[in-house]
Amino acid sequence: MQATVAAFDPDTHRGKVLLDSGYSKEFDSDAFAVSGLRLLRLGQRVALDLTPEGRVAGLWIPTMPAP
Repeated sequence: MQATVAAFDPDTHRGKVLLDSGYSKEFDSDAFAVSGLRLLRLGQRVALDLTPEGRVAGLWIPTMPAP
């Protein structure tokens, strides 16, 4: 699944993405830590893994291999 970064706090590593379906999902610092990334910018495209409950479990840049 892919989405666009709508918000990102570089201090807390929390943020929000806008799914291609139009829905938004928030992600926490744990999901960001799984990514191995250091920073996200607004408008950046990301791919996500969701838990069965629909929570963001991890995210990464689509052109890079998932960690």
